[in-house]
Amino acid sequence: MLGKLKSLLGGGGKARDGGAKGLPKTLTKEHEQQILQGGTPGERHALALREDARPEVLYYLAEDASPEVRKAIAQNPATPIQAAEKLISDDDEEVRQELARKIGRLVPGLAPGEQTALREKAIKVLETLAADQLPKVRAIVADEIKSSDQVPKDLIDRLARDVEAIVCGPILQYSPLLNDDDLREIIAAGVSEGALKAIASRSNLPAEISDDVAATLDVPAIAALLANASAQIREDTLDQIIDHATSIEALHEPLALRPQLSIRAMKRIAGFVASALVHAMMEQAKLPEDQAEDLLERVRDRLSEERVGDDEEAKLAARALEYFQKGMLDDKFVHEQIEANRRELLLQCLAVMADLPAATVRQIIHSKSGRAVTALAWKANLGMRTAYELQTRYALVPTAQLLSAKDGNKYPIDENELDWHLSYFVEQA
Repeated sequence: MLGKLKSLLGGGGKARDGGAKGLPKTLTKEHEQQILQGGTPGERHALALREDARPEVLYYLAEDASPEVRKAIAQNPATPIQAAEKLISDDDEEVRQELARKIGRLVPGLAPGEQTALREKAIKVLETLAADQLPKVRAIVADEIKSSDQVPKDLIDRLARDVEAIVCGPILQYSPLLNDDDLREIIAAGVSEGALKAIASRSNLPAEISDDVAATLDVPAIAALLANASAQIREDTLDQIIDHATSIEALHEPLALRPQLSIRAMKRIAGFVASALVHAMMEQAKLPEDQAEDLLERVRDRLSEERVGDDEEAKLAARALEYFQKGMLDDKFVHEQIEANRRELLLQCLAVMADLPAATVRQIIHSKSGRAVTALAWKANLGMRTAYELQTRYALVPTAQLLSAKDGNKYPIDENELDWHLSYFVEQA
């Protein structure tokens, strides 16, 4: 190896001591010779990082015994492509990962016809790394070239069909070189959950591919498709998804928050999703008041019919009392129950907090009165912001009947009026 070194550099040299900090700002041929022939590992590592080191020096260090030195060579932008060709089969996986990262960034910047010899060699290195046995190495290559149209199409095709989702995912989601036929063929051949989700997340996904994704009945992929605002979804395909989603809670939120839903689709979705999601769906759609009220009325009718059995109600009441005794019932707790759609448990908790019968609380919740629901929140020692959440996302109070906060967080009516609104329901009990 020393003979090889002399043939590369010429001349002899005296070994030098010291760490990486001993390297001068300006390298000379003598400095390089001294480090290569007898420098410390720290010095060789520092030299391997130097972009002003001569190419033959970096080439020589590509065979250094230290993985840290070889990794530095893999990272160094000045490393000649001949050294990269040595490192593609390095025993250390981190060396190959760093090389994959650098070459993956280099190749897309080399347009066809530009430095033809360099481009061909760089592509060959990239293709070898794209076939590496370690998924992490292949994944780095895929991530670096995912958005480029200046890489070989056969390389993209190979990575798109990789069995590992971390490899094929970025290519399937972003590569402009994959056409609709490629994607449909990949879906038809059967892909992993992660790969299908990546396809469903592609920008401006055409309706035909959306149909194919929906037909797989893969829940994460369909959720990603619904969340993809730029994806085209036919009305009949959306109907099929709604049919499928009725008993699959993971699809409720992406369905409700799908942009530009038709009023017919919203009515169907409102038939089974949580009340908080119905409110979010209405807010996003900015429905006219008459359509919004019609939708809310359907949901209120459904919720009024959804009652747990006597035994379950007794258990929830006991749990609510236990939570109250432990000091757990507060604004944060109420928000969490609304978010989780634990309607009956929240009702029992409100009853305990307000010291009212559960039947009275149920009447208030179904009253469509923003003032009554606000009075209930006040009696339960909750803040006005929580009172507004109870009105909109839990009780589904009509827009015209909502009572908003004063100065952002204060109750807008005094305690006498709040007490009066409660007394109407208490006297009926």
